[in-house]
Amino acid sequence: MTNIPKVVEYFGSLGIPLPSLNARIVCGVETFGSILLIIGLATRPTALLVLIVMTVAYLTGDRAAVLQIFSDPDQFVKAAPFPFFVMALVLFFAGPGWISVDTLVGRMFGKKTD
Repeated sequence: MTNIPKVVEYFGSLGIPLPSLNARIVCGVETFGSILLIIGLATRPTALLVLIVMTVAYLTGDRAAVLQIFSDPDQFVKAAPFPFFVMALVLFFAGPGWISVDTLVGRMFGKKTD
């Protein structure tokens, strides 16, 4: 969020359409989405947004790693988006934990939580 022009320039070099708009969207998802995930608010929708951003990051920035996922899985795992992709995947399927704003809101409205 502090250096949008540099991100816009990088996205432009990757051939991403509308690099200025995409840079702002990605920076917003990564910044505010991270905060939401940390406190456990809107966990699944936010994790889905992060998954989409990380998938695009893999396909544009680390395409070789994606294409060689079965022949050279180490390259896929060592790519920069991997830890964020995996964490978003886990949060999307597992949901928020019992110490989260989502759980507190659910309890306030009488929703049974696991």
